Amino acid sequence: MTSTAQDAAADAARLREAVQAIRRETSRIIVGQDRVLEQMLIALLAGGHVLLEGVPGLAKTLMVRSLARALNLTFSRIQFTPDLMPADITGTNILEEDGGRRRFRFERGPVFGHMVLADEINRATPKTQSALLEAMQECGVTVAGQRYELEDPFMVLATQNPIEMEGTYPLPEAQLDRFLLKVAVTAPDVDELVEVVRRTTGVEPELPRPVVDREALLSFKRLVREVPVATALVRYAAALVHRLHPEPAGARPVEAVTRYVRYGPSPRGAQALVLAAKARALLSGRHHVSHEDIRAVAHAALRHRLLLNFDAEADRVHPDRIVDAALDEVPEVPPEVSELLEE
Repeated sequence: MTSTAQDAAADAARLREAVQAIRRETSRIIVGQDRVLEQMLIALLAGGHVLLEGVPGLAKTLMVRSLARALNLTFSRIQFTPDLMPADITGTNILEEDGGRRRFRFERGPVFGHMVLADEINRATPKTQSALLEAMQECGVTVAGQRYELEDPFMVLATQNPIEMEGTYPLPEAQLDRFLLKVAVTAPDVDELVEVVRRTTGVEPELPRPVVDREALLSFKRLVREVPVATALVRYAAALVHRLHPEPAGARPVEAVTRYVRYGPSPRGAQALVLAAKARALLSGRHHVSHEDIRAVAHAALRHRLLLNFDAEADRVHPDRIVDAALDEVPEVPPEVSELLEE
């Protein structure tokens, strides 16, 4: 094994140890939801944002707060309501007097944090929702012509109530596309619910202890970018995204896609697939990406990037069904050994 390979293996081992410690600490507060926590960690390591969807009361807020504490990152929370204004998120200039002179001072909003919880994001108007667009895409905000940079790492974790609930506004497609993953938070089973009741009606548990510092987290994010991906796997991810379009150029259309999809994913969908697959590979103890990694993150990376038509709404078709159809249609192509070595 070369020194480079040894270094990569050592870095991957440190990452696995850190993730185990994070899971151990958060599990003292959160019951179950292992899949949700894993996908949140995948997005964090890949440098993306997460949209958490589920009915109220499933500990989405508590989960984000506990993860931020275990990672020793600054945490801020924005409660989205219909009367929330964009300046309430980004910040505003305040006029103040200094030695008889008046000047403006920028008062930073809650978006200036490492982990920003946008709670019930679809309760605010589209104008206010869009205030996060620049921050999510460019890690900065512009107020009165002045740009302010956000500190790395920066991650938005937005919670969303199901769109059928009263008083919700659909997120704009442009903003949905900025989320690396959309994660469905489901209700606990009976055993998990028993444990939730037991923990929350007795002595209050201790908060998670910080187990990872910011510098280590930034090094783990760089490590994700260095994970090699064979060209065949990149083509597999691109083919999945391509076949999710109703009229894929040069390829046979997928029947379910043609019937139910108005618009397919943007190129960000393919980027999300590859980045999330890299992070999942590391979390699984591997320093290379497999087809299984791409398939495992496909639903979370693509479900919110499909714009369905009226037939899909009438037939109550869930986007995951469309992704399943594409996964069934696109064949896996094993990469050549020489191709892996080139990577």
